[in-house]
Amino acid sequence: MEDKIGFCTKLLHGSGAQRYAQREILPPISQVTAFSYESMEELEKVFAHKSMGYAYSRIGNPTLSAFEQKICELEGGMGAVSCSSGMSAISSALLAICESGDEIIAGSGLYGGSIDLFHDLEKLGIHTRFADRLDRETIGSLVTERTRAVFGELISNPSLTVLDLEEASEAAHEAGIPLLVDSTTATPYLANPLRMGADIVIHSTSKYINGGGNAIGGIIIDSGHFPWNFEKHTALSEFRKYGRMAFLLRLRADLWENLGGCMAPMNAFLSFIGADTLGLRMERICENADALARALNEEEGITVSYLTLPDHPCHAYVEKQLRGYGGGILTFRAGSKERAFRIINHLKYALIASNIGDLRTLVIHPASTLYVHSGKEGTEAAGVFEDTVRVSVGIEDKEDLVADFINAVRASREE
Repeated sequence: MEDKIGFCTKLLHGSGAQRYAQREILPPISQVTAFSYESMEELEKVFAHKSMGYAYSRIGNPTLSAFEQKICELEGGMGAVSCSSGMSAISSALLAICESGDEIIAGSGLYGGSIDLFHDLEKLGIHTRFADRLDRETIGSLVTERTRAVFGELISNPSLTVLDLEEASEAAHEAGIPLLVDSTTATPYLANPLRMGADIVIHSTSKYINGGGNAIGGIIIDSGHFPWNFEKHTALSEFRKYGRMAFLLRLRADLWENLGGCMAPMNAFLSFIGADTLGLRMERICENADALARALNEEEGITVSYLTLPDHPCHAYVEKQLRGYGGGILTFRAGSKERAFRIINHLKYALIASNIGDLRTLVIHPASTLYVHSGKEGTEAAGVFEDTVRVSVGIEDKEDLVADFINAVRASREE
């Protein structure tokens, strides 16, 4: 499929939109545990990876394959592996590369669940060196002979720090290690990290890709460009004969199969059909978020963080990496935890919920929820303070959304 084709057209008519056996316009839901064969010889070849086919849904399923192909095409990757959740995708990607004694360099302003994961990896002997910014100088200073990967979020949630893909990838590649990017908050609509230097991109599909808040999932897309050094990345050594496909093959034939973190067929189907409207939703979400950020920025006692605001530290990346959009998340500081709660509790349309990327606007106080186990230092490193409110903007009518928040902010002053 040519790159010239538009994003929404590619979603509906790209290679991910196959012609299915019974002429369905959507992939059938293969809600089965296993697949039967005419002979034991056929099944033996499938299990030995000598023949294409499906044997057991924990190992592979046609509904999952259709979803993987769709997102892989959007990101411009060589192949993709879907997972049971975004956290399963991150942990599987890292465990495919790292062994006990290895190290990871990671940005400090990460989603709270990702920070918790890195602490859990410590118990397996995989150590993380956190950096305030993943720039060339910092990555260079943290690399050791045991470093096996650099991991960062393209738009960090909720600190809204943007990763400079060109600089981070060049620094990682100079050290002979891959750059893994969580692009959940950017989505394939705003950016394609693989085309800007990243080697592996990860999404929590539960968010914007699904869009409807009805299915948990994750996906890992491999560019196929990274030249693996099997003397350094010994976790991949058994797959050295596959060359640049070693990571993808280890993921699917080892981690995915043995740890059992596969996506459910129904979740793959819901995410497949949800993704059909990703381009339309992101345009509306970004337009709403920009309008809301600018309106809140005029209110006394409210400090707003959103990428399209000219004074945002990462404003330059809006045009450089994000196609002129600021994404669907904004945060603001209310002055105190008590006032933050009052504002949230006064909202009429925004739902108090911990997800992001929904059709509906969602709001939360991250310090008392998502970062409750991260400690003061880790929480503030992620751009979260006692008075921070995080807003995941939805597709409601812009005027209603702005009025709802402005009314809640003004009402909070009167109590």
